[in-house]
Parts: sequence; structure tokens; C-alpha cells
Amino acid sequence: MKKLLLIFKETKTFNMRFSFFALSVILLLLASCSEDTVDFQETGTITGTVLSSEDQEPLNNVEISTNPSSSTVFTNQNGEFTLNNVLVDSYAVQAEKNGFDIGFESVNVLADIGINVSFQLDPVEDANAAPSKPQLIYPEENANDIDVQVTLAWNSTDPEDDPINYTISLRNGTTSEIELFEIEQDTTLLVTELNLSTTYFWQVSADDGTNDLVSSDLQQFTTLDSPSNPLLFVREEEGNNVIYSGGESNGNPDVNVIQLTDDAFNSFSPLKNNDSNKISFLRTVAGNTQLFTMDLSGENVQQISNTIPVAGFRTEALRYSWYNNGSQLLYPSFDKLISINSDGSGTDVIYTTPNGSLISEVATPDFDNDLLVIKTNDPSGYDVRIFTYRLSTQTEETVILENLNGAAGAIDITASADKVLYFRDIDEAQNNIYRIFNARMFIYDIINDTTTPVETEVTTGKNDLDGRFTPSEGGVIFTRVANNIGATPGAFLRNFDDNVTDIELFTDAFAPNWE
Repeated sequence: MKKLLLIFKETKTFNMRFSFFALSVILLLLASCSEDTVDFQETGTITGTVLSSEDQEPLNNVEISTNPSSSTVFTNQNGEFTLNNVLVDSYAVQAEKNGFDIGFESVNVLADIGINVSFQLDPVEDANAAPSKPQLIYPEENANDIDVQVTLAWNSTDPEDDPINYTISLRNGTTSEIELFEIEQDTTLLVTELNLSTTYFWQVSADDGTNDLVSSDLQQFTTLDSPSNPLLFVREEEGNNVIYSGGESNGNPDVNVIQLTDDAFNSFSPLKNNDSNKISFLRTVAGNTQLFTMDLSGENVQQISNTIPVAGFRTEALRYSWYNNGSQLLYPSFDKLISINSDGSGTDVIYTTPNGSLISEVATPDFDNDLLVIKTNDPSGYDVRIFTYRLSTQTEETVILENLNGAAGAIDITASADKVLYFRDIDEAQNNIYRIFNARMFIYDIINDTTTPVETEVTTGKNDLDGRFTPSEGGVIFTRVANNIGATPGAFLRNFDDNVTDIELFTDAFAPNWE
């Protein structure tokens, strides 16, 4: 009995100890829970409407999303949407629907406050599209023998017909020099004075003022090796005269202009000779005027005269001539007429004025090597005589002009030696600066002994000078310039059968030659 009572007491004690332990654990857990309470996250609401910018009609089924990411919803048929339980933060709300540009709006979500945004989406077809990639049309890729004056041509279109401005880049493949040209709403560009035998690289960029530039592929072309220009002329540049070649006018002056002589030298009075394929010209050397020749390209320059210079009244008014099928040249030196071989050898005096007057000009016909046309004058440039001279008999044959006051000259003779071209100042003015007031061109008919004025569109106060027959002798080329000092000259063509207009060949040009 005592043993059973002892067991009961021990069991009771154990149960009480266990209950106390369990109660302690529970109280500890409750205390711990009270210390780790979860934070409450605040949220707000974003509502809005999406319309079409084109007609202000609501857009349904527009996908609405946010960045940072929250839930994604779609607009209803009224274009409305609601984003609930959006955590408080700053968001970029995006509205996206096929056929429309994507819309973005920025919002700041506040606790328990509804934020409203609205979108107006642009239809894709209303978005401004870029111009098409320019296509280079001319010159074609890798084209050769392109003139040194070329019209570049390309094509580009704009979907909205926006005006397109173009930038043309042209790079010289030899020097790497790059020229940039700006063109407004045109797809051609005239480029002049390119170098011979040179490869050029070109590219066109199109700009509609809205989109990024759109550039063409890079293409190249190569200019011709030697000029085919039939005409020569002179321009004054920074105190020196410079010789150029050029093409026939196509309705506009300055066609295919190529510089032939270095502008570091004073070079003038060019004459082309078809028999020798050479160009002769005058150049100032150590204070004297000497005779030179060069190739048609301006290369292989050779000084011809030396001990006897070209000399007389006003070197810019002196004229010389090719002679004997291009094997010789004739030139004036004060009162003497000099012949010289085209290689610089064999200098001879073939004529001396009997009265000491100065020889200023000489011209020779193609089909009569025995006949010359000579112009003489006094040291002031006046008291002019123009006459033909027969070498074999050493006699004057025909007096074309004499006993008239004023300036005269620029003689030329037809191939068959039947007509002589010259100018004279019809005002017959004489002054100490040799100012010419109204120069007009005339043709003297040797066979019929008649003089006829060349009808041009010259007006009072302007001079027609430096005349020469065209190769067909169906017209004349000449210099026209106002009579005031420092006036800018131009080179012109007048066809005898054209009663309409004079044709301007080259601007800022004088002393034209066409053989």
C-alpha cells in the first residue's frame, strides 16, 4: 500500500513539472511573436483613359503596364483602365496597342489615393517616316572618262512628301580633299573644275528635318585623261593671267572648264594648233614676254623664245601666229617680225617696218604661207595700219585700214585669205591711257574691197574686242567688256546666221581662241 502511494506521488510530481515546462514554452513563443510583427505595405490606385489622337475616340483592349512592374490590365470599350493595389512608388505607365505608337506617362503613386492619367496614341501611319535611301544615278559606279565638269544626279523620295535637303560629299582620291555641297530640294549638282585622270568618291545624305540622315552607298568615278575642249580663254586671278580650256556652250556659260597654266605665272594669249596638237602662249619671264608651248592638257611646258622677246606696245595687246603647218611661229618684237621654229631653234627676222613703227600683230591664212596680215601702230597705240604682206616679193598687197584715229586691231584672216576680221573704236578716241570707248568688229572683204560691220548685241559703253573666226568661219568668238576701268569681261560667240542672240561662252574671261 505504501509502495503504491509512493508511485502515485512521483507520477503527480512529473505531470506537474511537465505542465510547468509546457506553459513556459508557450509563454516564450507568445512573447517572441509579439516582437516580430509583419510591416504593413501602403498602396494606391492608377486609373486612366486611352484615346486615338486622330479622332479622339476611345481605344479598347490597350495593354497597360508599369515600370517598375505591377499588374497588367487592358482598357475596356470606353478606353478606361484601373490598376489596383499598386505599391507607393514612382512609375512609368505604358499603353501599347497594335497599329499605334506606344504611349508613356510618368506618375507618383500615393497611399490610398487614386492617380489618373490619359493617353492619346498616334496611329502608326501618321508617324513621320524617313526619306528613302538615295540612289546614285550619274555617274554610274566605276564610270570612266567623265568630264571635269559633271552634273551629279541621284534620286530619293519621302513618304509624306516632306521637303528633302541633301548633303553631297565629294572626295578626291588622289589628294583626299573632301568637298561638301548643300542642296535644297533638288537631285542634281553641277560640279566644275575637277582634275584630269582622277578618281572621285561621292555620297549623298538625305534629311527631311525630322528623322536621322539617310545616306546612299559610296560610289566612284574617274575623270578623263586629257581634255577634249575646243576652246581656250584667259582669266585674271590675283594679279596673274591664267589660261583655261572649255567646251561649247550648252545654253549656259562655263562648260567643262579646265585650268591649264599655274596661277603662280602670268600666262596669256593662248593659241591652239591642230597640226602639232600644241597650245602656244605668252608668259612673263624676268620682266620680258616670251613665247611658250604646252600640251593640250597643260603639261610639258617649253619656253620657245629667249634672246629676242615678244615686245611692242602693251604686251596684252600683242598677237602672234602659228605658221607653216605648226612647224614655226611668227611674233612681233618692236619694229621687227620674228620667225622661230616650234622647238625654239632657227630665229630669223622676216620683216622690219620701213618707218620704225611698232609691229603689234600678225596673222596667217591656212592655205597661203606666202601671205601675212600685219598691224602696226605708233608708240601710243594709235596711227594704226592693217595690211597684207607678200613674203616672196617683200611688198604690201592690200591696205585694209589706215588714216583713222583711235584704237584698232585683233586681226584674223580666213583660211582662204579672202576676209580679214578686226575691231576699231568707232568713237575714234585717243588718250594717254589707251582707253577704248566703243569698239566694234568689222570684216574686210579682200576680193571685193568692202568693209562690213559684224552685227552683235553690243550696247553703247561696251566694247567687242579680241575677235577670231570660228573653225567653220560661220561666226566669230570675241571678248565683250564695259569700257570703264576694271570692268569684268566675258567671252562670247556670234554666229553669222543667227539674228537672235549672242551666246556667252565663259564668264570673267577674255582672249578666246577656237581652232
